[in-house]
Amino acid sequence: MDDLQNAIECDSRALDLTPHAHPHLSLRYSNLAISYHHQYKRTKDPSHLASSLDLFRQSSQLLNGAPRDVFSYVLKWTNLASEYPHLNPVEAFRASIDLLPHFIWLGATTAQRYQDLVMADNLALRAASAAIQSSSYDLALEWLEHARCVVWNQTLMLRSPIDTLAVSHPDLASRLQSVSQRLHRASSGSSAFTSVTDTPEHRHRLAREYENLLAEARSLPNFEDFLRPTKVQGLKRAARHGPIVVINCHEAQCDALLVLPSHDHIAHIALPDFTEDKARHARSEIEKLLDKKGLRERGVTLKGGRQEEPDPDIGSVLADLWNSVVKPVLDYLGCINNEPTDDLPHITWCPTGALTFLPLHAAGDYEQPGCRVFDHVISSYTPTLSALLASTPTEISRTPRVLAIREAPTFGPGQLPGTAKELEHIRTHTQDKAEYTQLIGRGATPATVLDAMEQHDWVHLACHAQQNVVDSTKSGFYLHGGTLDLAAITQRSFRNKGLAFLSACQTATGDEKLPDEAIHLASGMLMAGYRSVIASMWSVMDKDAPFVADRVYAQLMKDGKVGNGEAGKALHHAVAGLREKIGLKEFGRWAPYIHIGS
Repeated sequence: MDDLQNAIECDSRALDLTPHAHPHLSLRYSNLAISYHHQYKRTKDPSHLASSLDLFRQSSQLLNGAPRDVFSYVLKWTNLASEYPHLNPVEAFRASIDLLPHFIWLGATTAQRYQDLVMADNLALRAASAAIQSSSYDLALEWLEHARCVVWNQTLMLRSPIDTLAVSHPDLASRLQSVSQRLHRASSGSSAFTSVTDTPEHRHRLAREYENLLAEARSLPNFEDFLRPTKVQGLKRAARHGPIVVINCHEAQCDALLVLPSHDHIAHIALPDFTEDKARHARSEIEKLLDKKGLRERGVTLKGGRQEEPDPDIGSVLADLWNSVVKPVLDYLGCINNEPTDDLPHITWCPTGALTFLPLHAAGDYEQPGCRVFDHVISSYTPTLSALLASTPTEISRTPRVLAIREAPTFGPGQLPGTAKELEHIRTHTQDKAEYTQLIGRGATPATVLDAMEQHDWVHLACHAQQNVVDSTKSGFYLHGGTLDLAAITQRSFRNKGLAFLSACQTATGDEKLPDEAIHLASGMLMAGYRSVIASMWSVMDKDAPFVADRVYAQLMKDGKVGNGEAGKALHHAVAGLREKIGLKEFGRWAPYIHIGS
């Protein structure tokens, strides 16, 4: 006890002697807070715990320390406030989320920001769970939006239209847009856009200039909230075409937050029977299936006929998803149909954490009729609500331009004979309805494909792709002469694009260390400006891809538009046809196909 008291006295003395503007002042507060917490654990005196919490609060309010250090202090505060059931940790979580932009700074490269985010360690999910426990559902939704997909949101902010500011303050808007574009290029880390000026000092200078211009804009009348994170009232507009179900996957339990069209409040459904551990177990079982079936790369099959064996039974995993997560949501929405119908409602799922790796669109009890999600709704996904807000329907008011890419690489992975048939189907369905261009083999280099994407409305990529587990921004599509990677794709800012169909390997597989950052090729296409993306959670079979593409383009060319859920509907019917052809329980073959976006 004497040692603890001496520590408190020494830490108090050090704090008193530290000048107010000193960069170590926040450290002094944190050290004293830790000492008081140790004292509380010995004495159980509530005043010691109160002192510890107050000191952590003060340490998090001082921004003159190193951002990483200050952020670590606020995380200690949130951990302490969450440790004791009688405390409300909401204030601590609010402070930690407010500090995120200072820690995950625009002056760092994209790769560095992703690396730093590992330290945040499920912050959004823990914060949302605390808000939900306090029945603050609006706050929980905002936190899940603002503290997930952090780098994504920063990129969108840099590329946000500033037309409103340009009308009344054109000079400021011009300077802000110029700095935004230069900062976006400098921080992307793409080798295609690297220049001698892309040094840390150059990025830091641009970031400070950007922040100063942003502050200047926000000081103007009627621009106080200019480019600030969207509040819940704005987020609700994302549900203009149908319900959005945001599922917080916490270690204790899951909770669904429902954003409903024309509803003023956020609905909440507790899902106590599904937890983060269950989600991890479910993913493990699915990966066993993929390994046994050789479904890691398109065009790669196992020797000896094993690819024709029935799938290992993952029915229990999909049944648990149905009973514990999906069915309670559909019951609440009144979407359980006893009679078959062709006019199914459309739901957009926004899973978080470990749940992002699971096929909610395939949930069901496959031993019972009418107990599968696709019997009752059409499913789409979105990484964030902001991704839907950024999208607008793309109607074919003129002849659309469709670009198809096919590459049969002579290195590494095997050939993809199905891609020739795949592109032939697209050519057939676009005849007299769209301008069709295809780039094949040597004509499909990363540079030519990117340039062609600028000139076309839709893009179809039928090729190998890879997920880089070391640096997810280097994940990309194998093309002639190199890889078209995520960094290069997100560097572009396409306008009014429609569908991106990624008929490749694991194009919607995220980073296991950062499941809430949506670091995969499908999200990269959304970020680049495509409203709607068809992708795969794992590799598709080469013989199935032409069938699905045939059905999807037949439907889309008939509808004549994309962006109001049409692509999701087209994929829903195409995959239904595939199930009918290959069998309901061939989960490994039909379940990877997903639709993301609007």
